[in-house]
Amino acid sequence: MLVTAFTGFFLLSCSEQTDVPEPLQNGLIYCSEGNPESFNPQRVTSGTTVDATASQLYDRLIDYDAEQQAFVSALATDWQALDNGQRYRFKLRRGVTFHSTDYFTPTRTFNADDVVFSFRRWLDTEAPYHSVGGGFYPFFAATGLDQLISDVEKVDTYTVDIVLTHPDSSFLANLATDFAIILSKEYADQLTANDQQALIDKQPIGTGPFKFVAFKKDYHIRYQRHENYWRQGPEIERLVFSITPNANKRMLKLVTGECDVIPYPLVSELKSLNREEIEVRSEVSPNVSFWAFNTQRPPFDDPQVRQALSYAINRKAIIDTIYYGNAELAESILPPTSWASTDAELEYQYNPEKARKMLREAGIQPGFKMDIWAIPVQRVYNPNARRMAELMQSDLAEVGVDVRIISYEWNTFRRRLSRSEHDSVLIGWYADNADPDNFFRPLLSCAAVASGSNRANWCHTGFDQILYQAISTTDNAERKQLYHAAQQLLMQQQPLLPIAHSMRYQAQREYVKGVELPPYGGISFRLAGKEQPAQ
Repeated sequence: MLVTAFTGFFLLSCSEQTDVPEPLQNGLIYCSEGNPESFNPQRVTSGTTVDATASQLYDRLIDYDAEQQAFVSALATDWQALDNGQRYRFKLRRGVTFHSTDYFTPTRTFNADDVVFSFRRWLDTEAPYHSVGGGFYPFFAATGLDQLISDVEKVDTYTVDIVLTHPDSSFLANLATDFAIILSKEYADQLTANDQQALIDKQPIGTGPFKFVAFKKDYHIRYQRHENYWRQGPEIERLVFSITPNANKRMLKLVTGECDVIPYPLVSELKSLNREEIEVRSEVSPNVSFWAFNTQRPPFDDPQVRQALSYAINRKAIIDTIYYGNAELAESILPPTSWASTDAELEYQYNPEKARKMLREAGIQPGFKMDIWAIPVQRVYNPNARRMAELMQSDLAEVGVDVRIISYEWNTFRRRLSRSEHDSVLIGWYADNADPDNFFRPLLSCAAVASGSNRANWCHTGFDQILYQAISTTDNAERKQLYHAAQQLLMQQQPLLPIAHSMRYQAQREYVKGVELPPYGGISFRLAGKEQPAQ
């Protein structure tokens, strides 16, 4: 990890504040880039929502320790595979308390009923809470977990069995993601009795290090420390997410002390920022940005058209202009940090002459019009999608393609994207876990089309079969060969163009401690603390 001094910023018209803002007296302010869609990460794949909820409000059965490269206990103290890998038995931790708030007071601690309820909510279409909020659980559908798990059984108060339809080498990795959180069945029962089921995802209850206090859209989320948290928790009493979509405003708030931590500091400013009281942290992050074609819309249903458009893009210029060299050219959707990556070079290097020729052969005439949708928020994998789209717009104009750039407010953007209104979209993915499957099934499987996370709307049964074979074996050498075959098929079909694997950045005041950049999943404030700033 690199820790850099934040050096010199743009001129500030306001004077330095001498008083610490009131929320900072016993807490931290994190300036986030957008509103959460929900307070339940089971229902989304949005990084903005995951950051705001998963590790702050909830816990999972197991976690993944990136340093140890191993699964570690969380709400489950231990587990074992039975029946040749088709049944997993989890022993549950005793004495874990749920949040006590002004809208819910638990009368018991965490037990097997909560695990069964939490899993069946997204697994069983007949479960009482399955349809609350729309009945849509994209991560579980895209990864096939909703088809892999045949049952979740309570063995006793502190033992649960999860039964699989077949062995799956990615199963534990998916359980250790931000989406596999545990809810309170007792809280759900209370809401049912009061006919208030919709509140389960708006006024959340979990076992995590913070409990929910308030949310004001476009302004803030307020959390309070969970005083009876079962493991080492935060030193701070309060955590505030100050919703600040504009990257320049986030940077300014950090400098003036209105924010303690910000995500996605402007890469273009990193070398010019030079203030001792601010640090920039960077981490090699398994992620990929890509340009996905809506393959259910003509002419993007033609692989030759997708290939031709891919040849038209100067990806090297994008790396230099958008990432300022703080990313590497993507040769595949699978990052080079993955054990399953290969040294194969992407076939579609910049070649506008070849792009023009292939477009004409495919019947695409000069003046062809298409849309590129650009995500309106900064992400780990794409710091400025709008500017990237403008560069691509210029590239495509050179081969006779007239591009219109489209963007909306983030939640509107995601909603309309899920309705497949786009011709193409600049978006991406960062890893939820260390298994290479995480870059394939959630993004490009046929199941992911139905779940809405396959932005290319590309379904290929041969590709799905390769992925199924890869998760059906525990032999990593065999799996690597299969994922190489999957990548070769992707290059032939070209439902998307991989662009870059980016470094992940976070900026914070120097007195912030315990807020590290996670290699997988969303940010966590579980160990957050602060040292008193020097006067």
